[in-house]
Formats: sequence, C-alpha cells, structure tokens
Amino acid sequence: MVTFVSRAELGWPASAAPEQLTARGTKIHYEGTHVSNSTHAECVAEVKAIRRSHLANTAENYSDIAYNLLVCQHGYVFEGRGKRKRTGANGNQDLNRAHYAVCALLGNSGDTHPSAEMVDGIRWAISYLRGYGAGRDIKGHRDGHATACPGDPLYALVKDGSLEPDGASEPPKPSPIYAPFPGAGFFRLGKEHDLILAMGKALVREGYKGYQIGPSRKFERGDIKAYAWYQRKLGYSGSDADGYPGKTSWDKLKVPQV
Repeated sequence: MVTFVSRAELGWPASAAPEQLTARGTKIHYEGTHVSNSTHAECVAEVKAIRRSHLANTAENYSDIAYNLLVCQHGYVFEGRGKRKRTGANGNQDLNRAHYAVCALLGNSGDTHPSAEMVDGIRWAISYLRGYGAGRDIKGHRDGHATACPGDPLYALVKDGSLEPDGASEPPKPSPIYAPFPGAGFFRLGKEHDLILAMGKALVREGYKGYQIGPSRKFERGDIKAYAWYQRKLGYSGSDADGYPGKTSWDKLKVPQV
C-alpha cells in the first residue's frame, strides 16, 4: 500500500519551481551517497535534508528540491516539486524539460537495493506523473547524462521494464489537504491572502451565486454576505450567521490548503 506524503505534511510552502505541463516521461534517480534509513522517521528527515541541501547550493541556484517525487524503502511517496513542475535534477535545462524526476532514497553504500515496497512506490510515482502530463518514457539519470545514477541495481529495473506501472495510467489521487481554521482574527475587511480566495471558491462550490464578479484574495463585504449565506445553509441564525467564519463551519466547508 503506497502512502503519499504531501508538501503540506512536510511543512513546506508551495513549490517555486517553474511550471511545466508535459514531459516525455520520467527519469529515475538515487542519492549516490551513503544511505541507511531503518525507520520512516529517518526517511522523512532524509527528504527534508535533501531539500535543505539543494536550497543551500548557490552554485546550482535551485528554486526548490530538485525532484518531482521521492520514494523511500517503506513505500512512501514524498511530494518534492510535485506534479507539472520542471525538475532540476536531470543535468541541464534541455534534459530537465524532457523528463520529470523521481528519486529513490538509495545510495552507493548502505541501502543500495530497492525493496519491494520501494518498487511499488516508484511505479505509483510514475503512474501519478503520467496522470499529470508525463509521457511513457522510463529512463535512468545516466541515460543522456554522464553519471552512475540511479545505481546498478535500480537501473537494471529501469532497463528490464520492471518499473512499468500496472493497470491504468493514473493511480487514485492523494486525499486532499484542507486548510486549518486560521483564527477569527484572520478575517478582517481588506485582508488579502490566497486562503480568502480559496474560501470564496469553496463557497461557490457549495452553491453560492451572489458574487458580482467572483471571489478574490481580499476579504470584502461580499465575502461576509457569502459566508452568512453558508452559515444559514448549515442551520445557523441570528448572530451565529454574521458572515465571519468560525471553526465549526470552516471545517465543514473544507477549504483546500494553499
């Protein structure tokens, strides 16, 4: 069973990497150093350390962790740059545009051979990226770039077709991540934030049709009117339907994380 770990769960903001809607396929990578992670907590720490290292690399000038997705020996798939983002891992700009990048948490010593859970995770990652614009290619980093990556054991699976996903080209989507209630003080007239736009869009999905133009990033009286409509829809009345979000109604609205 593959488990997807989102950027939000890792405590990371939205990726600053450039958008790229399609690619020829996916290239497989490894870390190329000593890797030894016996617990999932160590894998989480490893992924966070990779991002810190990339952001600190002023010579390469990374905008974010280089990989679109990363996979550990326990079968967890970590959201790196994520879907539809140009990778920074394939060697140069032309190669980065050609393929998205999936990194296995393997090294040239310690953990060098992928577990069955990791292989399943890599297949899932490839299938996931295909669902968001990746073509059918499955290659290793060494294909087109002078490197030992992704290591001989993993590259053998690239070459013999073992990483080809089974079934449909797109796996089930990860469960959505909803924004926690930001507190009553967040909602002030004139406040601008992406979360306010996300709230407005959620109200429209609930059926609200009263926006003159549409929701925006600024909290305005139109948002108060919209949220009061939603509160009444939930059965609130009087001062409980004043148009200012509270935690109970907010949690029911399921505003996506931004």
